[in-house]
Amino acid sequence: MTLLRPPRAVVRGSSGNWALQSALDRRGLGPVAGVDEAGRGACAGPLVIAACVLRPGDAARFEGLTDSKLMTALARDRMYDKVLARALDHAVIVVSSAEVDRLGIHVTNIEGMRRAVAQLTTHPGYVLTDGFRVPGLTAPSMSVLKGDQAAACVAAASILAKVTRDRIMADLHASYPEYGFDVHKGYCTAEHTAALTAHGPCPEHRWSWVNVTSAALAHGMTAPHRVVRTMAAQAVVQNGALPISIGELATREGAEQMTRAEA
Repeated sequence: MTLLRPPRAVVRGSSGNWALQSALDRRGLGPVAGVDEAGRGACAGPLVIAACVLRPGDAARFEGLTDSKLMTALARDRMYDKVLARALDHAVIVVSSAEVDRLGIHVTNIEGMRRAVAQLTTHPGYVLTDGFRVPGLTAPSMSVLKGDQAAACVAAASILAKVTRDRIMADLHASYPEYGFDVHKGYCTAEHTAALTAHGPCPEHRWSWVNVTSAALAHGMTAPHRVVRTMAAQAVVQNGALPISIGELATREGAEQMTRAEA
C-alpha cells in the first residue's frame, strides 16, 4: 500500500515576512489572517486585539511593514492608514480594563483573538497568531514565534491594535492628565509608578495588577468593579504590603490563567 503525502509547502526566505503567508496561499490555505494584541503588559487602559487579512502578492505595497513596536509613531500611523486602505479585511476588538479585571488578562486575550477572527467578513482559510496557541478558532491555526516580525499579516494586525490603543490612551489623558497616559500609554514606567504612588489608581487602571492594588491600599481606595482574585492581589491583601517579587507572582499567575483557558 502506497502512502500518499501532500506536497511540501516551500517557504522562500527571499520573500521576507511574506514568506509564510505566501506558502500557505500557494497551497490553497488562504486567505491567511494574522492576529495580534496591544496592551497585554500595561497596568492601565484596554486590551486591543486585531485580525488582518492582506491581499496575496501585495508585498511591494507594504515596504517597511514589521512589528509595530519597532516602528516610530509616525511610521506606524502611516502604515496604519495603508493597512486600512489595502487590507482585504480586518477587525479590531477593544476589551475594557474592567473586563480584564473580571476575567484575567490571558483569558480575555484568548477570547479577544477568537472574537477578532469571528468578526472578519472574509472567512480565513488559515490563521497565524503571535507567540502562543489560540484554541477554539473557526479555522486551522498556527502560533508563530515573534509573529509580528515573521509574518506580514500578523505585523499588520499588530499595527492596527497598537495605533488604536495608543489613540485611546491619548484620549484618556484628557480625563486623567495626572497619570501621563499620552506618554507611557498605561505601561509600568517610572513616571507612571510615581503617579500611581501620588494619586492612587483611577477607574481605567487594571485593579487586578499588583502595583495598582498596592497603590489603592495605600490610598484607602476600593475597586470600582469586580476584580478576579489573582495571586498578586491576594498577596497584597494578606500581607498588607507589596510582595517581594512582582515578576514571580505575575509569571505564576499567567501560567495559571493559561492552564485554565486551555483546559
